[in-house]
Amino acid sequence: MSGFRDVLKEVGEFGLFQKTLLVALCIPSIFPAFDVSSQVFAGLRFSHYCNTDWILERGPNLTKERQRNLTIPVDKDGRFEKCSMFTPVDLDLEAIEAYGLNRTTECINGWDYEVQQGASSLVTEFDLVCGKSGLIEASQSIYMAGILIGCLLVGAISDRFGRRFVILLSLLLLLLFAVITAFSPNIYVYIIFKFLCGSSGGYSINWTDVSKSALCTTSIISFFSIGQMLLSGIAYLTRNWRILQLVLFSPLVIILLIFYWLLPESSRWLMTQNRKEEAEKALHRAAKVNKRRVPAHLLEKVNLETTPDRKNMMDIFRISYLRKRTLIMSFNWFAASFLFYGLSLNIGSFGLNIYLTQLIFGTVEIPANVACLTMIQRFGRRICQAGFLFLGGVSFTPNSINKLSNRHCKLSLYM
Repeated sequence: MSGFRDVLKEVGEFGLFQKTLLVALCIPSIFPAFDVSSQVFAGLRFSHYCNTDWILERGPNLTKERQRNLTIPVDKDGRFEKCSMFTPVDLDLEAIEAYGLNRTTECINGWDYEVQQGASSLVTEFDLVCGKSGLIEASQSIYMAGILIGCLLVGAISDRFGRRFVILLSLLLLLLFAVITAFSPNIYVYIIFKFLCGSSGGYSINWTDVSKSALCTTSIISFFSIGQMLLSGIAYLTRNWRILQLVLFSPLVIILLIFYWLLPESSRWLMTQNRKEEAEKALHRAAKVNKRRVPAHLLEKVNLETTPDRKNMMDIFRISYLRKRTLIMSFNWFAASFLFYGLSLNIGSFGLNIYLTQLIFGTVEIPANVACLTMIQRFGRRICQAGFLFLGGVSFTPNSINKLSNRHCKLSLYM
């Protein structure tokens, strides 16, 4: 009795149909890059000082520099304090200039930001400075928690409702939550919807042979890198964080509509659900595009790959070799975090601005992904993994992830 791989050989393991599908699925991978990295630009920090316009009632013609000299204390290095000011007093300007001010207090009337006209960030709009400065980092951490929850849920949802449903749902939720985020009235609403954005998606490709899984995964990840490169240019031209959010994610409307009409369901999933007639139609459609014919007898005898032993996410903790692989991959991603943070610090030390830094990140990742794919195919996963770790780099092994997901818990990657 034949299996799905035998049917796929007849349909075409990596023909025009699969290549077209791969390209189509690569395009949405640009938007998760926007979602992951957009806060770098939405949360830009600017020089800020306490708002001390109270003194302008005494001296409306004071220059900014003179106003600060009179109303803001300096630190031990002679720089104006960012989070404190002299306590306002009921004295005229001449008395203030003659005797000065001594008592200090926290900023009581907000802050003034040194920002170009028309520009706006989370920091300037929600005053995320001084005591609230940690909310930017907290937002990104909560967003990453959303990604974790999304990864845990998407496999079970795709097994229950299908791959096509998950892709369409992911795109719809990302579009919905990302657009709503642009209208956040405060930082706390922003954090909630960023969390929902993070938990909104995942997808996988079930139309290719296992031998092409590394190529497919690397291609999708490379488009994530392209998204990072595009983000730097778009953010440079769009300095208002709300407008930036809308510009980045509005194109998802077009992609969602196209996918709704054209995206096929996974024939492998249809077969596991005993929906053989629909699977046959999907396979004939793929075979027609690939200019191949599907023998009827092969479909009649195919093994539907159903099993009463249903797998779930907890298997990665219960099964020893899956637990081992999960720990290794977790260590790799943990090491990657330190590598990228270190790289960003080094780039910053050369005086490069944040837009150029983001462009460099995206540019470097594409050849790194291609090199990783080539080395995996040439030397195998274990040697490449050890080599990259030894050199202080990052090893990403799509084949091992694919084997883990296909065999047990259907992990889906939506970066």
